[in-house]
Amino acid sequence: MGGVQSDQQEFCSDTMASRNWVCLLTFCILTAESHAQLDVCGTVPLNTRIVGGEDAPAGSWPWLISLQRFGSHVCGGSLINREWVMSAAHCFSSTSTSGWRVSLGRQNLQGSNPNEVSSTVAGIVLHPAYDIFNNDIALLRLSSPVKFTDYIRPVCLAASDSVFTNGTDSWVTGWGKVQEGVVSLLVGLSLPFPKTLQEVKLPVLGNRQCNCLHVGRVTDNMLCAGVLAGGKDSCQGDSGGPMVNQQGSVWVQSGIVSFGLGCARPNLPGVYSRVSRYQSWINSHIKSDKPGFVQFNSSGLDADSSYICPGLSPPLVTSAAATTTTTTTTATATTATATATTTTATATAATATATATAAKTSRFGMLGLTVK
Repeated sequence: MGGVQSDQQEFCSDTMASRNWVCLLTFCILTAESHAQLDVCGTVPLNTRIVGGEDAPAGSWPWLISLQRFGSHVCGGSLINREWVMSAAHCFSSTSTSGWRVSLGRQNLQGSNPNEVSSTVAGIVLHPAYDIFNNDIALLRLSSPVKFTDYIRPVCLAASDSVFTNGTDSWVTGWGKVQEGVVSLLVGLSLPFPKTLQEVKLPVLGNRQCNCLHVGRVTDNMLCAGVLAGGKDSCQGDSGGPMVNQQGSVWVQSGIVSFGLGCARPNLPGVYSRVSRYQSWINSHIKSDKPGFVQFNSSGLDADSSYICPGLSPPLVTSAAATTTTTTTTATATTATATATTTTATATAATATATATAAKTSRFGMLGLTVK
């Protein structure tokens, strides 16, 4: 009995040691996985036009993807880990994955792309509170994990407590229009063959001033960037693409191309979804291999904190959005009788609803306030 007990104790000891080693190994693996994105995200081994931009060297922005439907470029997006891509909700009319593909490591929309890897989409998640402009963010799950290369890498994401003050340098990339159209943004000037990826440097514009310029349309879920003199901006086709900022040697995504009044117009900066507002939402959908969230802090004082809106007149808008405003004003002015007011208000509400629906379905071709 004693011998058996000794053998059993030895076996138990060996087993415990094995379990400890397995547990230790598992801990190491989990620890490595939890930090995997922070170790690689936002790094660009090869990085030593949009409107007013210029050609981007191959591999300069390895997280940028081309979101395509039935072989045609629709929107941009960013790789945030091996299986997930982030883009704008307005790029999708539904969560159906039919026809959607993600092109990674791409330099040109036409011609040769030796570093390209393509993947189908397994799932699309739209923010539940998306309403044409606000909460304009979406997540796409790839059908299979991608292998990181010098041309395909994830970007770091701005953590919830990040600060981007007025004047902070930012970069926006994409394959969108290089000039808005005279008659319709939909027929604006496209990139010439081979449609090489464009990059443009833009300063952040504080939300108080941006909201003033956009007449109350900018919320805390948004971030603005642009040159007040005009001439540099994102445009149609750049939607969903990343706006990034450099902190040390790491690139952090602060925004997602969302909307604007035309493209590169004076005193009308582009508006972006503020990534830092969505850390919890993103993490709630990505259960493992979490994206690398980094706290970004702009240096210096924020001039926007003391900005006072001088009461600029609303910019001329000839789109469906203007129709909504006009009909609402008419309803307000109709006060002859209670019955007439009720009738007019009801008709106006119906008109506004129809107009909003039309604006949403035709957002890529609106002349005024446009989703990019």
